[in-house]
Amino acid sequence: MSDIIKEIEKEQLKSEIAEFSVGDTVKVHNRIVEGEKSRIQIFEGTVIKRQNGSNRETFTVRKISNGVGVEKTWPLHSPNVEKIEVVRKGKVRRAKLNYLRDRVGKAAKVKEVVK
Repeated sequence: MSDIIKEIEKEQLKSEIAEFSVGDTVKVHNRIVEGEKSRIQIFEGTVIKRQNGSNRETFTVRKISNGVGVEKTWPLHSPNVEKIEVVRKGKVRRAKLNYLRDRVGKAAKVKEVVK
């Protein structure tokens, strides 16, 4: 039974996905449909978590907009996610950055990886 499910899920996976991890600053190009028209809206922020795996994998991006924290969660293999651009790589030591929700200003920043 599980082999059948894995076979169906394999067909739904996207082939090209940007390599990003928790702590990275990314731009998510999201397709928005309004009536019969569709447009691309960009959401830029820090990835605070990635969950699950396979075609059910999701990621959450957080940004500060007008002094208010905004978080959005997308399925990684969703057709509404047009593409994901990595703006900068972050240096973090944990898998989920939930502590960023309590921080404001410079304290909410993640260190950048220097090559």
